[in-house]
Amino acid sequence: FPNKCILRRVGDLITTSISLGELTKTAHLLVANSSDFLVRLEPTLCVKMSLPQQIRDESDFDQLPHNIPVSATIADIEEKKGFIDYYRFVVEVKTKGGGKYLIYRRYREFFNLHQILESKYSPEDPDRSSPNTCILPPLPGKIYIGNKREIAESRIPELNTYIKRLLGLPTWILLDETLRMFFYQTEQDSQHEPRALRRLRPQTRKVKTVIPQKKDIFSSPRAEAMFDFRESFVKIIKPLPDSDSEGENGGHTYSCLRCFLLTPSGIETRDVCVQEDLNIQPTYKDLLSRMRNVFKVDDIAVNYRDPEGDLIRILDDEDVQLMLKEARGQQGKVNRPVNQFPWELQVTMSSDFSVYNTEP
Repeated sequence: FPNKCILRRVGDLITTSISLGELTKTAHLLVANSSDFLVRLEPTLCVKMSLPQQIRDESDFDQLPHNIPVSATIADIEEKKGFIDYYRFVVEVKTKGGGKYLIYRRYREFFNLHQILESKYSPEDPDRSSPNTCILPPLPGKIYIGNKREIAESRIPELNTYIKRLLGLPTWILLDETLRMFFYQTEQDSQHEPRALRRLRPQTRKVKTVIPQKKDIFSSPRAEAMFDFRESFVKIIKPLPDSDSEGENGGHTYSCLRCFLLTPSGIETRDVCVQEDLNIQPTYKDLLSRMRNVFKVDDIAVNYRDPEGDLIRILDDEDVQLMLKEARGQQGKVNRPVNQFPWELQVTMSSDFSVYNTEP
């Protein structure tokens, strides 16, 4: 019986011969759902066949680098006011070496990771395994309609299960470059200061502390003087912060994008402020959606000016990448505020082709 096992029920001593393949699919469900099932492998050859595999897996895990992520948990969600408003997940990552850090990821990034791993490792036939393939855990599907915060909250348990199963795959999967980069703490992740994370806070009682407040004589309305005082007569009540990002509660840093709406009647200029890094590459869909919201016009096209001054229409993410590349080449030639994007958007009507230079 080299490939047979015995599934025995304690009590009535019913013994059934079952193959190892069937056992892996069904026996663990019986054991999980009933306390009176006992699985015994016969003969001992079956046990000896699985022991080297277990030792090999443990040895492979011991040889993993210390910076490999081995577990992760979603600690909270965080709203981000970028080119579109969205929520991202705050993920606490633990490495094999005992390290611990936070990363911030959108659902879109989880989705892209899953697609890449599927293209690399998913077998063509799920019922037949082949070398260098693996059954990936299911990822929660996309939701197109609903409150963004409620959608993000509902995804936390499902994504936690997905992450747990993903990092529980064979050790050679953990060495995948795409997977490692997803859980890698970027410079932006490390610079972000998290607030009190709900799922990492210890359970404590709510105690209300009453602190007597001293009356501030300067908090009442004051008259403004229309003549100068010497410095010795002036008292600074509260110095203003150097920027909006240095206010109370560690406010967010904003970057500004200058955009223009070109119409036959004239040019309308807007500065759009977003909570994004100046080096970010937004998607074409996000830019188009934001410009529609800013100018309150739907039938528009998004463009940029090349170094020769001609308008170039943006049609996809590759065009956005080209725009950013050309903008970096022009840095230093145009004086801009330190918090302004090095590129600008020119918005036109989608049916207006007269704004483009058709001459060679």
